[in-house]
Amino acid sequence: MDVAGARAEIARAWNGDVLSSLADLVRIPAVSAAYDPGWESAGHLRAAVDHVRAWIEAQRLPGVQCEILCLPGRSPLLYVDVPATTGATATGSVLLYGHLDKQPAHGDWSAGLGPWLPVVREGRLYGRGAVDDGYAAYAATTALTALRATGGDHARTVLLLETGEETGEESGSPDLAAYLDHLADRLGDITLVLCLDAGGRDHERLWLTSSLRGAIMATLTVRVSGSSLHSGIAGGIVPSSFRVMRQLLDRLEDSATGRIAVPEFHAPIPAERRAEALAARHPGIAAQFPLLPGVRPEAEDDVELILHNTWRPALSVVGAAGLPDAAEAGAVLHASTTLRLCFRIPPAVDARAAYEALVAVLTTDVPHGAHVDVTDPMLINGWSAPAPASWLSDALGEVGDHIFGNPCAGIGIDGGIPFMELLGRRCPDAQFVATGALGPDSNLHVPDEWLDLRFAGQLTAAIALIVNAHATAD
Repeated sequence: MDVAGARAEIARAWNGDVLSSLADLVRIPAVSAAYDPGWESAGHLRAAVDHVRAWIEAQRLPGVQCEILCLPGRSPLLYVDVPATTGATATGSVLLYGHLDKQPAHGDWSAGLGPWLPVVREGRLYGRGAVDDGYAAYAATTALTALRATGGDHARTVLLLETGEETGEESGSPDLAAYLDHLADRLGDITLVLCLDAGGRDHERLWLTSSLRGAIMATLTVRVSGSSLHSGIAGGIVPSSFRVMRQLLDRLEDSATGRIAVPEFHAPIPAERRAEALAARHPGIAAQFPLLPGVRPEAEDDVELILHNTWRPALSVVGAAGLPDAAEAGAVLHASTTLRLCFRIPPAVDARAAYEALVAVLTTDVPHGAHVDVTDPMLINGWSAPAPASWLSDALGEVGDHIFGNPCAGIGIDGGIPFMELLGRRCPDAQFVATGALGPDSNLHVPDEWLDLRFAGQLTAAIALIVNAHATAD
């Protein structure tokens, strides 16, 4: 493959047809089913899939087959199958992944910007779904067309574009699992997986996701009486459900340090991941978050912050019930208190085993004999990337040398990508490249989401180079 020629082809595409079509995709309010119960009748998810399918077909990749799959009760998925070039010798196939569903608007956008209004400013495309994850379909397809145009090769390549990813982190991605089962025979022998739903700490190099923490979510309810009572009459006699809740939380987490106290939530940190954290550290990691003046991060050492965020368990309380708004609160001792708990767990922890340990800790010898229920569990296992094969290491070296001018870097991330764990189990012998266009300030899931167009072009070239190297890896 002529790398310089491919980069020129990619630049022309991104400056023209790609940007135009991606902007039109931003205009479609294809909010994930998690946030739009009426998604099926609204038709926006299907409109997004139809739009991208039409664009891919217009690129006229030889032999390409595009199919929209709609399993009953599931959000649609676009399946694209591209036959291998004649020069490819690899026996396995490539699988490229992205998603087309979006987060809601989530608050007020800056002047002149809006979630469904594509705006290009200073090399950035603003709009919901631009960087999360609409660009993926365009980067993957453009990489294939560019490498073909410049003498490159690729093995048989499959592109999966789902519309349930934003729902997946809250549910374990049941739609994707159902589609993978449905497509099992058609996918064949996958030997390279490229997930384009990740990112890194800057836009100066290709960042590779080396691991993903898993997640456990559960609703914890403490009940002490059949009805709420006047605190002046019942206080001191009837135990407080809130105080019992505090005692139970102390069983789970050291409130002074945040360390999770349940042994099953921990796993040894591999030496290579510690070394990776050391290489990825940079001063002021915590500065990318809007901490209030005087608020200190969880650790002073940047390496420890990275390990906290990637290989150690953590608890967040993400919801509550049983307590009225402060402005409306009366002198009432409430019958029950409910919290929604969200744990992030290390990649090597078995989510089911950890959840069973959690239930045992919360329901054994409960203070005052209060009634405790642990309900609505959501379990997602984490994932850790296999060591790269020599051909992939060489290709990544070329990506660093010829495309970015900086070596590739690995990093674990906290956010859930259920696809990776699902494919990791189904394709244990495949090589994995989890990467993407997200940067630390891309405004993921919040107002003013944006895509760095220069970086998107570089990422597209990196995909082309990696896929081309795989084509003759056997």
